[in-house]
Amino acid sequence: MSATTPTSIHDPINAAILAVSEDCIQGFHPQPLHEIARLSQVPLETVTARIQAMLQGGTIRRVRQTLLATNLAKGALVAWQVPEENLTTAFDFMFQKDPFSGHVVIRSTDRQTTGSIYRLWTTLKVPQGFSLEKHANWLQQQVGAISYRLMPAKRLFTLGVGHVRRRGMEPGSKAETPAEVTDTEIVELSPLDWQVLVPLKREFKPEEIVPDLWRARAEEAGVDYETFLRVGRSLQERAVIGRFSTFLEHVKATGEGERVTRYNALFHWAVPPGREIEAGREVGRFDIMTHAYWREGGPEFANVNIMGVAHGMEKEKVLAHKNAIDQHLAEMGIPVGYTNVFWGGRSEIKPSEIAPQAYLAFCRDNGIDPEIMHD
Repeated sequence: MSATTPTSIHDPINAAILAVSEDCIQGFHPQPLHEIARLSQVPLETVTARIQAMLQGGTIRRVRQTLLATNLAKGALVAWQVPEENLTTAFDFMFQKDPFSGHVVIRSTDRQTTGSIYRLWTTLKVPQGFSLEKHANWLQQQVGAISYRLMPAKRLFTLGVGHVRRRGMEPGSKAETPAEVTDTEIVELSPLDWQVLVPLKREFKPEEIVPDLWRARAEEAGVDYETFLRVGRSLQERAVIGRFSTFLEHVKATGEGERVTRYNALFHWAVPPGREIEAGREVGRFDIMTHAYWREGGPEFANVNIMGVAHGMEKEKVLAHKNAIDQHLAEMGIPVGYTNVFWGGRSEIKPSEIAPQAYLAFCRDNGIDPEIMHD
């Protein structure tokens, strides 16, 4: 890698690579960099050098194989009511000291509702066998939260963050057919599965970005290369594997001082009970949506049941995308009793730990009896 290798997202070659590598490499691939090269039509050597340089330079914040963690561990979106004076320390605790909290975001609304008092939002997952509620109760005590709302995903309709691919996307852009539905059933894994999965999901350091990515990980897992690939394919068949991805910052500037997005919007819709899947599939078909779920907000959030996330550089453009979705729902005859937008401010993102052994180590380090944290 040369010190002069371009790392800007606006470099045409980098843009071509990122348009593919952010969220188009779905599933487990024995050679994911080869697949990025094929789809972007950029030579493999260039793909390897550019991703390595962008990761080294801070344009890319993380490279890793993602998992469909909703199928591996109990999880939920959590809204926390925290005293304003505790908001910063609570944010820092969730991000720095809880490996099971992933996205940590401070949100606000343009219009005050009962849900506006919930400023701190996180994603939370706990490994199989442990209690999501008990862990949330422990977190509540640590940060002094007044209350919280757990909102597990009952169904997924879209999941894939591709900021570069979505830049300049026009409001109303959508797929010809409704989004597919993904269930959230927990998959039981064998010891060999976990043995492979732990190194499989670990993010890559710049020096690890090489054309044959998985050979070193197979050695780390203590299995031969063919076994590693076989287990990886098996995990994909069981809907455990997400995508191979190069992650950009959602809001913060890259190493080049560029911003990929400025606005992170969490959309809420309340549709009639019984029409959640229909509505979710219609919301999920819109190209701007990076996430779309069926989650139950409860009375704290006016009984919303469809949620989704979109990003953009201009607030008015993000709202135009939402208006197009609102209009489409109306045209499809799906009534919306309530809707709102929760805007993201300060945010940090890290993968939630899902390995059972990691939870046992966490309990030991924090003086918690793991037996009392079981379901």
